[in-house]
Amino acid sequence: MAGGVIATGSGSEQDFPAKLTLQVFICTAIAAFGGLMFGYDIGISGGVTGMDDFLLKFFPNVYVKKNHAHENNYCKFNDKYLQLFTSSLYLAAIVASGGASLMCKKYGRKPTMQAASIFFFIGAILNVSAMNLPMLILGRLFLGAGVGCGNQAVPLFSTEISPPKFRGGLNICFQLLITVGILVANCVNYFTSNIKNYGWRISLGGAAVPAVILLVGSFAIVETPTSLIERGKKEKGLKTLKRIRGVDDVQKEFEEMVRATEVANQIKHPFRELMKKPSIPPMICGTIIHVFQQFTGINVVMFYAPVLFQTMGFGSSASLLSAVITGTVNSLSTVIAIITVDKAGRKKLLVFGALICMVAQCTIGVILKKYLTETSKVPNSIAKVVVLLICVYVNGFAWSWGPLGWLISSEVFPLETRTSGYFFAVATNMLCTFIIAQAFLSMLCHMRAYIYFFFAAWLIVMSIFVMAMLPETKGVPLDEMVERVWKKHWFWKSFFKSSDIERPKAMVQLEQEKPNH
Repeated sequence: MAGGVIATGSGSEQDFPAKLTLQVFICTAIAAFGGLMFGYDIGISGGVTGMDDFLLKFFPNVYVKKNHAHENNYCKFNDKYLQLFTSSLYLAAIVASGGASLMCKKYGRKPTMQAASIFFFIGAILNVSAMNLPMLILGRLFLGAGVGCGNQAVPLFSTEISPPKFRGGLNICFQLLITVGILVANCVNYFTSNIKNYGWRISLGGAAVPAVILLVGSFAIVETPTSLIERGKKEKGLKTLKRIRGVDDVQKEFEEMVRATEVANQIKHPFRELMKKPSIPPMICGTIIHVFQQFTGINVVMFYAPVLFQTMGFGSSASLLSAVITGTVNSLSTVIAIITVDKAGRKKLLVFGALICMVAQCTIGVILKKYLTETSKVPNSIAKVVVLLICVYVNGFAWSWGPLGWLISSEVFPLETRTSGYFFAVATNMLCTFIIAQAFLSMLCHMRAYIYFFFAAWLIVMSIFVMAMLPETKGVPLDEMVERVWKKHWFWKSFFKSSDIERPKAMVQLEQEKPNH
């Protein structure tokens, strides 16, 4: 694999010798199957809710409305229980991510990923064998526990195991597998939609496959050096660091990890520490980026793509095929982020991606406002234009807000609040996803085409925030974020003027003893 000395950022004199080793690549690839689990569920949910056999068994009222000739196009899928089927997973994920945060800190990232795969497997089995709605929802809750654990552990794992120079691209493998999971789910739905009576069971049961791959593969990966050192296993941490960096000269990086761990271990109540003034900048930026990620409107497209396409007049099979097309665009476009994020930086991709999404959303809104009434169908040629615009939108999201939300929130917190801070980021993502999933069909019913302008307005707000308030983290070592990012930002630096007074005396002493390399 390509190797070399890793530059930690412009203007820094510190460097950590490292190679992009095969070990790091394999560990990142296996861990990223946590993203495949998440993506598969996102894609599969919208597909099965468009299958008649599934609706007849669990949501007969929706089936009647869907096939009623004079039913309002925007309201035919509006059903609180159908929304609960999609959104219940994210309530469970919020709770699970809290437990996963504590598990990550006490037992490590690797066991937390293993727990994620077990929860997800149980959920898949319950769903594939569901005989009634309570059993179906119970399965969704187990899937949610798996998503919560996986989304908490995998990005942290990828961030901590990666050399700074390649951290962005490697971390985005998690998002890439989310998009692959969505694509695979859409393909599965396309083929199973024609299988009578049990096609939906095949679709839901397929979630067990990535769960098994992650569980089996997790036994072949290493724990992160940071986690090992944090739990008192310094010798093993040093050995692992040499192994994943591919060089023996890792003493500088190891010493930085040890010092950061010693500082972190002074914090007995990390959640309480998040409320202190120096923790506010990463807390705000690390969580609000997940609010923004969900209010781009992406999960409206990913959850309910088949529903949206059927609303526009596509048949069931055609709508699923259109979802496959958007899923393909999603996966291919995420590769752009992997290639560019460590060169262009985070902020540029976020702003340009938001602008592309905004233009696409507004154009779709104008078209639907003109052509899609309560009872009419969009002309075939216009419907194809809408699919094309959705592909443009998905493209803009896939190399910006999709992967960078998870990346940025996993790298901005110092070690002493990393797992607890990242829990709030994941919980925020799951909460906003729940809100969107639970409210979207009702919003579509009441707002109609204006729903696209609603999300476009959010894209303007988030672009302004990124340009003004979000610092660039490209190439900065994790343990240098406070000094080189937050204390140098035009606004956030004011939160650190009295930080030495607020932080424990032992922490200040350790930082003062830190040598200048």
